Amino acid sequence: ILPFVSVNQILLLLLVLTVCAILYNKVHQVPLALKNETVDLESPEEMEEEIPVVICAAAGRMGAAVAAISSIHSNTEASVLFYIVGLKTTIPHIRKWIENSKLKEIKFKVVEFNPMVLKGKIRQDASRPELLQPLNFVRFYLPLLIQKHEKVIYLDDDVIVQGDIQELYDTKLAPGHAAAFSDDCDLPSTHEMIRSVGMQNTYMGFLDYRKQAIRDLGISPSTCSFNPGVIVANMTEWKHQRITKQLEKWMQRNVEENLYSSTLGGGVATSPMLIVFHGKYSSINPMWHIRHLGWSPDARYSEQFLQEAKLLHWNGRYKPWDYPSVHTDLWENWFIPDPSGKFKLTRPDS
Repeated sequence: ILPFVSVNQILLLLLVLTVCAILYNKVHQVPLALKNETVDLESPEEMEEEIPVVICAAAGRMGAAVAAISSIHSNTEASVLFYIVGLKTTIPHIRKWIENSKLKEIKFKVVEFNPMVLKGKIRQDASRPELLQPLNFVRFYLPLLIQKHEKVIYLDDDVIVQGDIQELYDTKLAPGHAAAFSDDCDLPSTHEMIRSVGMQNTYMGFLDYRKQAIRDLGISPSTCSFNPGVIVANMTEWKHQRITKQLEKWMQRNVEENLYSSTLGGGVATSPMLIVFHGKYSSINPMWHIRHLGWSPDARYSEQFLQEAKLLHWNGRYKPWDYPSVHTDLWENWFIPDPSGKFKLTRPDS
């Protein structure tokens, strides 16, 4: 009897062990499979990341925003979400333009900017009133307009993009940096043109060093400036460092003390950014911001250089939808006529 019992016990024990092994595998295989799927889903190769691009659509220059959007959309396979920022009165026009043109297939959100946030923060300056338009300051308030994205691209409306916007989005920001910009001294091939038209590219051209508050910053007036018409921004760092509050502080100080003005470097929106971001920003590839195309109606870059450029910026008074201006053919390649007929190009024969 004893040997028989022992065999039964052994068989029973083996059966129990087999059942336990099966149950163990079933219980533990499910999370393992889920874990593997999660890794695959989150890998950069598999997951399509949305690229948020902020562009303003101002009255009188909506064709600029349309051309910029058209150029970006046409030159990338990436998933781009356009945040088109406007004032309450201009939003219906830009929405109708997009929905009634070949741009109707883009992904976009129209965001209303309330100019009341600027009350008491802008010093009136009659020399260049166009620089005081509310939408010039949208870049100060990116976290208020963009909620769900960690990384954002901001572009001025007077640009066209000839490269894949994914490259610009992939710009690396150093730890602790809330933004990346292009240095105004970064591209030797542009220096001759800058000198020929008297373009300022140092802090001296933007800030009034006769004022004690500016001298107290301890920034050398010969420090190279940067251009905030193209920004790659980290929203977490921006909020953590309270960048918007810092910019507003310098806007209010300028109202009280006239620390900078549009008669200097031509940018009341640039000066506070030069102060707040001094020594605390990463660099954008120079070919992703070829600028000064609108600084003079005569100064020209070589055609070969412009063909190699990833992004062209007509900063300055001479815009490619107006006359006179330079390299208008490159801009007009991406322009889409206004279905309502309100926006028209100004040309010599028009």
